[in-house]
Amino acid sequence: MKFKMKQVGVLLLASVFLLSACGGAKNNGAADASNAKTGANGGNAAVDKPVNITWMNILHTASTPTGKVQSLIEEKTNTKIKFSWVPDASKEERINTALASNSLADIVTLTILDNSSVRNALKSGMFWEVEPYLDEFPNLATISEDKRRSASIAGKLYGVPFQKDVARNGVIIRKDWLDKLGLPVPKTTDELMDVAKAFTEQDPDGNGVKDTVGFIDRNDLIYGAFKTLGSYFGTPNYWQHSEDGKMTPEFETEGYVKAMDFMKATYDNGYINKDFAVTAKTDQQEGFAQGKAGIYVGALFDGKNLLNLAKGIQDDMELVLVNNITSTGNESDRAIWAGNNGIGGLLAFPKSEVKDEAELKQVLKFVNDLMDDDIYALMTYGIEGVHYSIDGDMAVTILDNDLWKQEVQPFASSRPKEPGYKIHDADPLKVEATKLILENEEFAVLNPVYSLESETYTTMGSELQKIITDATYKYILGSIDLNGFKAEVEKWKKSGGSKIISEYEAAYKEANS
Repeated sequence: MKFKMKQVGVLLLASVFLLSACGGAKNNGAADASNAKTGANGGNAAVDKPVNITWMNILHTASTPTGKVQSLIEEKTNTKIKFSWVPDASKEERINTALASNSLADIVTLTILDNSSVRNALKSGMFWEVEPYLDEFPNLATISEDKRRSASIAGKLYGVPFQKDVARNGVIIRKDWLDKLGLPVPKTTDELMDVAKAFTEQDPDGNGVKDTVGFIDRNDLIYGAFKTLGSYFGTPNYWQHSEDGKMTPEFETEGYVKAMDFMKATYDNGYINKDFAVTAKTDQQEGFAQGKAGIYVGALFDGKNLLNLAKGIQDDMELVLVNNITSTGNESDRAIWAGNNGIGGLLAFPKSEVKDEAELKQVLKFVNDLMDDDIYALMTYGIEGVHYSIDGDMAVTILDNDLWKQEVQPFASSRPKEPGYKIHDADPLKVEATKLILENEEFAVLNPVYSLESETYTTMGSELQKIITDATYKYILGSIDLNGFKAEVEKWKKSGGSKIISEYEAAYKEANS
């Protein structure tokens, strides 16, 4: 990855939270040295009895999984897994309570790494530092240095990082509209603006009514259009770190202003939905599916969902996915912001449950095995012939979506690694999105402070960010000019932003010294 610096529904059962429920069971296969051997990958693998693993995990679905997927995972990993499912909606409260009472499990899924209780628990020595062991296991050894550093707390890696897509965003455009108007696929921001103008003014749907716009966006400066467009203008990913050790927030860079100017031009000229600043994501996607606009900026894999939404409404819709837009036309200037630096949290191992190095290696071997192709397939698509069929190109078709949702989908968020597997969705648009997202990694702009701490940001960050968010919208919508925007930046600094800058500079220096 080119690192451009131009830039954690069931209730938790109390019996599972308690140490008594986690500790004794594990020793079936973990502590008995006579039943263990050193495997080829350096981990300890049970010869006879399966290793018991307890796992405090996040549940993103309405109910816990049923069916045989878990038993097949256990068979392939020679384990017995006892899940303690934490509903996503209450994860912060539940995890904070579990950390405070030290009522944990062998594996704890931590997806809220910016939570102060989580960070303090990690730094306190409650969890094993795992980096010295990763290279002993073939799958864990492939975790990149960028991801290891991004997932570290105070310079130390206290768990196996969840590996997510590094940079998944791009531009989705109505190809049928481009073709109708004789327009090429845009490769520069100027060409993208030309497409937006044409989609607004030249009746791309051919209904004889001027009822379409170029862009359709939503009230989100991060996951909507703004941050991705900012990448095309050279905006850093939240922060820019210079060689002299200075940290510059993105909104003090030239690229950020250029992105605001681009968005302001689309608004002033009517090339974007006028209510974008108050539009919800569902309304944005439905509007695109209904043919109200032809350009959608966001996650590239949204293309499949948009096309599905359009069935029966815009059956002639064709889409093209674009990930190589620049403001200059130069390939060397390609850039795209990396969401959370490709990290989705940690699989962490508390010392209260994982008692010694031998047990740690057993649990690490289990996580390593979860990254194997066949287990990834189980946790993503389920059982062949039951949940999906597959062709010779490793393309998967789901056989029963309701069955898949009940028996497989709850496991999907537990996969330690998501990108880079051969098995894939059969949908051609999803295949193309996956290809472009992987390609994005080469041009991804990381956030240099992602793993760092600023006490002021922790306590005041959200409040201070509102100053910048409001000022950005006001500039785009024309209620303040550039001097007005800069005045709001100074307000951010005086209200605590300057302290955030100095704290991040000190933290970066300490972490990299």
